[in-house]
This record gives sequence, structure tokens and C-alpha cells, in this order.
Amino acid sequence: MRILRLFVLVAVALAAIGVPATARAQVYISLLAPPLLPTYEQPMLTQPGMIWTPGYWAWGPAGYYWVPGTWTQPPSVGMLWTPGYWGVNTGGSGYMWNPGYWGQNVGYYGGVNYGYGYYGNGYTGGAWQGNAFRYNTAVTRVNPTYVRNVYVNKTVIVRNVNRYSYNGPGGVRMHPDAQQIAYAKQRHIGPTAAQRTHIQDAAQDRNQYAKYNGGRPSQTVVARPYSATNRPANFKPLTAADKTSVNAPKPATKPEGC
Repeated sequence: MRILRLFVLVAVALAAIGVPATARAQVYISLLAPPLLPTYEQPMLTQPGMIWTPGYWAWGPAGYYWVPGTWTQPPSVGMLWTPGYWGVNTGGSGYMWNPGYWGQNVGYYGGVNYGYGYYGNGYTGGAWQGNAFRYNTAVTRVNPTYVRNVYVNKTVIVRNVNRYSYNGPGGVRMHPDAQQIAYAKQRHIGPTAAQRTHIQDAAQDRNQYAKYNGGRPSQTVVARPYSATNRPANFKPLTAADKTSVNAPKPATKPEGC
């Protein structure tokens, strides 16, 4: 069966979870479940004010590819990251990608345990205190030489080792609670320019594709987002053959106001 028949890119309304147009990105529906989440060790933080954004499986020209977790500069003080997640498409068959966003609170991300504070509900790796971000070193790795605004709270640690990468039958079974539904209605901001470049560069690295790495990406995390001057030493660009062999439709942006 051709991949084109297994994976269809569509514009899907996100009103059900209240994601505003400013936070919307490309939305995908796949008949194939994403691979399990790979295990990884968070790189130490050396620059105060950065927030951890966990890695995830995205869809690119050659199928599922891994976007490495990385430390990211938030768009403004007080903003927190809600990771994106794959979930069973309630409007039809397959799995739908729900993009991540920045907001004053961490909303619903399908209950997926991305680790290092993103245990499926909220974020326990740190918190804003005024204009400074404090890091919970019980779950977040920081270099004390550079980062000293820290605290320790071991009670929030979740030792669930499941590696499910999506919400629904066969994966994580969790529904949003009343508070998360309320958070979804708040003002949100989509990924920053640095995050978008990071995602695009990961999509161009053949080594990151599950098709070639068997669900074990060569680089699961990076200390700072990918850029034109920050690519892995073993970066291997996709070839035309890699792309045509998948034969997937090109990305399309969801229309505003839908």
C-alpha cells in the first residue's frame, strides 16, 4: 500500500480544544501510529531563562522524524510551553497531531510522558518567580556554575517509564480536566522563529527519520535549537529519492477562522 494512502495532510478545526489561530500550525492526520518515545538524557542548562521543550515525532518528507528536545528562549517573561501531541482522531480514523504552544499556563498535551517535568500533566521542572525562572533540580539538569536560581521538590517526580507517544487506545488514556479546558481558552502563541527553524532543520536530516533509524534517532536532544550554524556533525540531507519514495502530499497551513 502506498504511503500516500496511509498518510493524509488535512486542515482540521481545533475549536474543540480552544486553540486560538495564533497558536495553530500545520495539522496532520495519519493512519499510522507514531513510534515509541526514545529514551534520552536532558543536556545541562547553562543559560538562565531558557525553558525545556521536549522532543517528539513529527511528520516530514520521508515519514515520521524526531525533533530533538532542546532548551528554548520563551517569547516573553511568564510564558510556559505546552508540548504538542498525537491523539486518536475523534472525527475519523487515524491519529491527529495537536501542535504545541506558549501560554501563561501549561495546558493539555494528551497525558504523554515526555519526561523531565513533562510527566503528562502540567510542568514540574520549574516555575516563574517574578521576572526570573526558577528550576527544580529534582527533575531538571542545570549547571550550577551558570544557573543558581533553583529549588528542590522531589514530590513531583513521576517514575512512570511508559514511552507511549500518543493519546488513545494502545497508548496513553487521559482526558483533559476542567482546568486544562479553561487553559485552552486562554491566549496562546505558536512556536518561536528559533523553534520553527529547529523543526525544519530536523526534518532535513535523514538520520532523524524512523524509516531509517528504526525509531532510534541518532540525536534525541540538543543543548540549543538547530540553526544554520548549529547542525549535528553527522547531518545527512534527505535526497530526492527519500522524498519521492514516501510520496506524501506537501504541508498545507490551516485556514484562519476555521
